Amino acid sequence: MFDEYKEQNKSDVADLKNTGGRKAGAITAALFVGEFAEKRRGCTWTLPGTALLDKPKGYYVKGATGVPTRTLVNLVLSLNNTGDVANES
Repeated sequence: MFDEYKEQNKSDVADLKNTGGRKAGAITAALFVGEFAEKRRGCTWTLPGTALLDKPKGYYVKGATGVPTRTLVNLVLSLNNTGDVANES
């Protein structure tokens, strides 16, 4: 990560704020989580406008789509079949 993005998470009233604004949002979100994750590996997921629909579309209903759900399920299943990557050092 680029440490210069940490500046965007600085706050005048708190130790740290949980949004760095629109510029580099995914990076500042990862830096925010990193402040609490110690030395563990991980990732963050940014869910843009695909998370909600104003009207039904295809097999999706109006409202929350659950778009990343299939991806997350497939990731967990693939990790289960190939070994636990999360606990490797």
